[in-house]
Amino acid sequence: MRKLISTGSSFEKTAGYSRAVVQGDWCFVSGTTGYDYATMTMPDTVEAQTRNCLATIGKALHDGGFEMADVVRAHYYITDQTFVDIVFPILGETFGDIRPAATMIVCQLNKPEMKIEIEVTALRRTA
Repeated sequence: MRKLISTGSSFEKTAGYSRAVVQGDWCFVSGTTGYDYATMTMPDTVEAQTRNCLATIGKALHDGGFEMADVVRAHYYITDQTFVDIVFPILGETFGDIRPAATMIVCQLNKPEMKIEIEVTALRRTA
């Protein structure tokens, strides 16, 4: 059974996507940027944007019945190579013990204020 997870962001309706899709024991979380979805504001720093990304992802996973510890794959997209050393420790706070397979790419994102985008895939752990 498929379950669609939403943040309530107008972007989801406009662009036709879900924040996350749960299919069986899998959860696929869309690329998530640093917006604070409660206020629809974007912080100026890559640190704050990274923390917002992780909070939004954590909530989407929780809403789908998953935890961060279920993440098996992560893709990180940053707009400046100098951000690597800034975001690594922040990502390590969340994923340091989980250690999903991960890729980081330096690229341009959809809006100039966006500095990072994170996408994850989770597989429900079984005891």
